[in-house]
Amino acid sequence: MPRIELKTKIRAKKEIVFDLARSIDLHKISTEHTDEQAVDGKTSGLIGAGEWVTWRAKHLGVYQNLTSRITEFKRPDFFADEMVKGAFKHFRHEHHFAEVDGKTLMTDFFDYTSPFGLLGVLADRLFLKNYMKGLLVKRNDTIKEFAESERWKEVLSS
Repeated sequence: MPRIELKTKIRAKKEIVFDLARSIDLHKISTEHTDEQAVDGKTSGLIGAGEWVTWRAKHLGVYQNLTSRITEFKRPDFFADEMVKGAFKHFRHEHHFAEVDGKTLMTDFFDYTSPFGLLGVLADRLFLKNYMKGLLVKRNDTIKEFAESERWKEVLSS
């Protein structure tokens, strides 16, 4: 099972970074290039414990739906979301937040299992893991951009 680990240092309060990471509206902004839309469940605002969202997006040339649920939640330190329905056999995305030297360290652990057995393992090695990492890096860059400026107010004030 592949694991992607990302660490992002952000010059902003932990509470702001935490809330940006669970913002449906900011997620839409960070995935504009995939035409990602929240189509069911929690479709705007801040997602919380036990809530779920279904995303529709174009990945690798194909439109797909993926439903994930917030399975663990401890504001402002940690939350996890897990796939309920979608293209993967399994995925779990952990979001950790810590204060370090006056900044917020946001750490992501993204564990997933591709479908299709050995073909899925081959796809992981050839392109899928890098593709998924690229999506997460783009998302984190967007969180950092909004958190380190006044733009966070655009998505958290509503």
